[in-house]
Amino acid sequence: MKLAIGNDHTAVDLKNTIKSHLEQRGVEVLDVGTNSTQSFDYPISGYKVGTLVASGEVDGGVLICGTGVGISLAANKVRGVRACVCSEPYTAALSKRHNNANIVAFGARVVGDEMAKLIVDSWLDATYEGGRHQRRVDLITKIEEGGAL
Repeated sequence: MKLAIGNDHTAVDLKNTIKSHLEQRGVEVLDVGTNSTQSFDYPISGYKVGTLVASGEVDGGVLICGTGVGISLAANKVRGVRACVCSEPYTAALSKRHNNANIVAFGARVVGDEMAKLIVDSWLDATYEGGRHQRRVDLITKIEEGGAL
């Protein structure tokens, strides 16, 4: 499995913690975030990870900024991305099971290292259920493509 990870200046330490955690799990990590604590525009990392996920170059992505909101909004502008901000493991698991989320995001100012690891693990370990959920994912895709519901 190969994941892309991106972050802004507020999340350098947490990004490195999660990157190491993923590598310990045997995940190949493509780091497209910043390693500087100087101001960095989170949409850049959100776009880079989103593009890598949508193109199939990676199997999924992890995004981290102050809250996880801004960076996930940027990623969600890339066609084919379903990024979900999670502050706890239950939402992370359901984002994959029900929404087939291909990017998980969280905030370095919101969750600590151990909670972030639990969020990532719950998301990674979950499997998309399809079935009744596929109809809803298809509707999201239809909206994304400019179609009326």
